[in-house]
Amino acid sequence: MPDVGCKSCGNVFHAKPSWIRYGHGKYCSPMCQYEGRRAGKTVPCFICKKEAYKPLKQLKASKSGKYFCSKSCQTLWRNTIVFVGPRHANWKNGEHVECRIIMQKHKVEQVCRLCSCKDERVLCVHHRDRDRKNNKISNLVWLCYNCHHLVHNHKVQV
Repeated sequence: MPDVGCKSCGNVFHAKPSWIRYGHGKYCSPMCQYEGRRAGKTVPCFICKKEAYKPLKQLKASKSGKYFCSKSCQTLWRNTIVFVGPRHANWKNGEHVECRIIMQKHKVEQVCRLCSCKDERVLCVHHRDRDRKNNKISNLVWLCYNCHHLVHNHKVQV
């Protein structure tokens, strides 16, 4: 049996003459064969600089020309670099103030005013007079998303 060099790793291995005749016998193992058939490139992640393999289809489909190793790096890029300030869909002329921070600074207990829900994941700040610019503590109350919907759409009083 002739000795042949692997096209992927370069290791020398034995290949049957019939394999070579039919165009086989190019790779020493299935793993090297898999590596040899990959057509994409390894590119550095835009955020963490870790190397990540991307197939040709993903390389061509990138609108920004930036590549990421994971969805979390992509989300970090989108939420801290791309969609901030005027480029964010919910931008309101720079007049938005983080009311949640104001309420926490004044140590207002995080409990829904209507249903007494204490789950911080579903609580939001409601403006009693519906003026988003009026951020006085007397105008702000904690509501869960369900009660907030009821207050705005079904005229429930806080």
